[in-house]
Amino acid sequence: MNSPDIYPMDMSVKPISEKLRIQTDETRWISLGAGFRGTGLWVENQESGNLKGDFAIDSARLYLNGQFHSYLKFEINSECFYCSNPDMRTYNILDAIMKFEFNRYLNLWGGRMLVPTERGELNGPYFQATHDGFKTPFFSQDFSVKFGNGGAGRYGRDDGVTLWGNMEPGFISGTLGYAFGVYRGLQSSGFAGPNQGGSVLTAARFTYNFLSPEKNPGYYTAGTYYGQAGDILALAFGMAYQKNGAGSFNHHSDFLGLVGDILFEKILPRTMGVVTVNAEYKQFYANYSTAAFTDPDCFCIFDGKSWTVTGLYLIPTKVGIGKFQPYGKFTRVQPNHSSNRDEVETGINYVIDGFNARISAYYQHGDLFTKGLNYAPDVANRAVDVFKISFQLQI
Repeated sequence: MNSPDIYPMDMSVKPISEKLRIQTDETRWISLGAGFRGTGLWVENQESGNLKGDFAIDSARLYLNGQFHSYLKFEINSECFYCSNPDMRTYNILDAIMKFEFNRYLNLWGGRMLVPTERGELNGPYFQATHDGFKTPFFSQDFSVKFGNGGAGRYGRDDGVTLWGNMEPGFISGTLGYAFGVYRGLQSSGFAGPNQGGSVLTAARFTYNFLSPEKNPGYYTAGTYYGQAGDILALAFGMAYQKNGAGSFNHHSDFLGLVGDILFEKILPRTMGVVTVNAEYKQFYANYSTAAFTDPDCFCIFDGKSWTVTGLYLIPTKVGIGKFQPYGKFTRVQPNHSSNRDEVETGINYVIDGFNARISAYYQHGDLFTKGLNYAPDVANRAVDVFKISFQLQI
């Protein structure tokens, strides 16, 4: 699947299925996979206090990957956009990447792809430690809902090029991974939007694995490895910058997003299970005037700081066809010009086949659900209780 110097794909936690793979020789192959995620949710009504139920299709994807030369590969993934809304539901290209992979140290991807910033975005929805993984404010490419004029990408993807690789510095044990690139970023048309100069977005991420290396395709990540990758201690720093990448035509500013995240996973002795901790801190600088919130062309991205931490314990005893993994999570979001928002989450995953088959049941309390991505000064909603049962399948 990979040239000898590139980390091999761990099939226990990654989506491309060997069962749907056609291979003509060592350097020519094509594979097809699929993923589906759904959630049943019950939300407390803010007026009556009663619970209101609903079902949401979170995601439906097709994966197409292949290699036609020792150093040339491709990846094309599709997604069901607005899948829970029958009136807006469409299927379209999510990723379209040409990959020039030479060795583990230096590789180049070009096309539509994930922008390397934080672990959460590089996990994607299917490789989070918990089902509802996106809690802190989004970078531009995930805050946006479209490409082109008025948009900055979608689902963490943008058009551009990424240079990535892994190496051992030598002066300290461990592995350094890097990924950086240039992307379209927020696009604006004449007399609408802040980016009238046509600036581009630059982004970078550096990860140091002090213990076992994370063996993922490219610069992708995961929120846990269920103990199958050894002990993990990964510390990372990411950033993204775009001149005039926030606000509106009349009230614009530069955008700078900084993030630090850590993944710690420990296999307990005497087969006593696996402990996993994910933590993240973000600081966004988007100093546009609050008057921009009244402008219809405002790209009103988050300005402020946020953090989240998740702790999980995978119980070693198999019950039925899977293992239970209880967890707890706390998230705090602190906008500079809007009200703060918090959320406490506790739940349990039933892990059947890693990320390929998992069921989650969890409870959330806070105002993160009601305030969402609205960072206007006058946002005010009370905390609510939310109950969810979610599942995901991949082949």
